[in-house]
Amino acid sequence: MLRRLCIIISIAVFCQVNSSLTLAQTKKPQQPTKFAPNPLEITRPDPLLPPLIDKQQLTLPELQSLERALDELNQEAAAKLQAGDQEAAFEIWNREARLRRYLGSLAQVQTLSRFGAIAWSRNASEQVRFITQRLQTIQKQAQKQKTLDLDLMRSLGEAYQSVRSPQLALAVYDQILTAVQQKQDAVAVVQTLTTMGELHLSWFDYPQAAASYERLLNLTATQSDRTSQLAYLQQLRYIYQQTKQVQPAVDVLKRIAEIYEQEDNLIKIPELKLAIGSNYEILAQENPSLLKEAFNNYQEAYLMGMRSRQYARAAEALQKLIALYRTQEQIDEALQTSQILIETQKQAVNYYGMMQAYDQIGQLYLERQEYPQALVAFQQGLELAQQLKHEETYFTQQIEKVSK
Repeated sequence: MLRRLCIIISIAVFCQVNSSLTLAQTKKPQQPTKFAPNPLEITRPDPLLPPLIDKQQLTLPELQSLERALDELNQEAAAKLQAGDQEAAFEIWNREARLRRYLGSLAQVQTLSRFGAIAWSRNASEQVRFITQRLQTIQKQAQKQKTLDLDLMRSLGEAYQSVRSPQLALAVYDQILTAVQQKQDAVAVVQTLTTMGELHLSWFDYPQAAASYERLLNLTATQSDRTSQLAYLQQLRYIYQQTKQVQPAVDVLKRIAEIYEQEDNLIKIPELKLAIGSNYEILAQENPSLLKEAFNNYQEAYLMGMRSRQYARAAEALQKLIALYRTQEQIDEALQTSQILIETQKQAVNYYGMMQAYDQIGQLYLERQEYPQALVAFQQGLELAQQLKHEETYFTQQIEKVSK
C-alpha cells in the first residue's frame, strides 16, 4: 500500500514538472523595449509627391507646387496647436519636415529649426530628440561633400541653438570658422567669432566667451574701428566682473578709458575711474602698495566728474576717498575731503548728501575728541534734517550726546 502511494506521488510530480517545461517552451521571451522610430526618417510614399518619383526627378513646377502645399501644412499645424491639439500639430509638422528634404537640405534644416523651437518651448523632449537626430544626419551628409556649404552649416548652427544644443552648435561654428579663415574672409571670421562669443555667454561659459572676445579684440587692434573695440571690451568687462578676475578687469577698464579719452568723451570716464579704483582696493588686500593706485583713480574720477558737471559721480569719488583715508587713519585728510564733499553736494543740490556729509564730519571730530567742532557739524546736519523732515531725532540725539 505504501509503495503504491509513492508511485502515485512520483507520477504527479513528473507531470507537474513536464507541464512547467512545456509552458516555458511555448512562452516567447519578452522583447526589450526600444525607442520609438524617428518620424522624420520615415520614407513611405506621401500623397503630396508624384508616384514613384525620386527627389532628383521633380520638375520645377512640381517643386513649386510642393512648396506651396508644405506652407499650407505649416499653417494647418499652427492652427491645430492653437486649438490645443499638440499631437496632431506635431504629426503634421513631422510630415512637413520630412517632405521639405525634396526642396533641399537647407530648406529642411530651416523647417527643423522652426519646429525645434516650438517643440522645446512645449517641453516635448522626445520630439526635440527626433529633430536633433535628423539635424545630425544632415550634418554628416554635408561634411561628406568636397566643399563645405557654409549657408547650410550656419543654418545647422542656428537649428542646434533652437533645440538648445550649444555644444553641437559650437562644433558647427568651429568648422565654419576654419573654412572662412582658410578663405581669408575677414568679415565672416568676425561674424562667426561674434556668434560663438554670444553663444558661450548665453550658456555662462565665461572662459570660452572671453577667449572669443579676446580674439575679436586682437582682430580689430590694427584697425580704427573703435566702436567694435568698445563693444568687445565691454563684453570682456562684464565677463571679468562675473568671474571676479580683478586684474584682467582693471586692464580692460583702462583700455576702455583710453578710447574715451582719445575721443574726448569725458562723460564716460568718471564711472570707469571709480570702477578701476574699486578693483585696485581689492588688489591692495594682497599688495598694499596698490592702494596708491586706488587713491589716484578716485581723485581722477572726482576731477573728471567736476569737469563734466557730473556732481553725483564726483561726490561718489570723494566718499571713496574719505573711506580710504579713514582706513589709513588719515583723519585730517578725511576732514578736508569731507568739506569738499559738502561743496560738491551743494552744486549737485543734494541736501540729503550734505546732511550725511555733516554727520560724517561730526563722527570724524568725535574720533579725535574735538567736541565743539563735532557739535557744530551735528547742528548743521540738524538744520538740513529739519528741512528734509528726515533723521531729526538722530541729529538731536547726537547733539545731546556731544553736549554732555
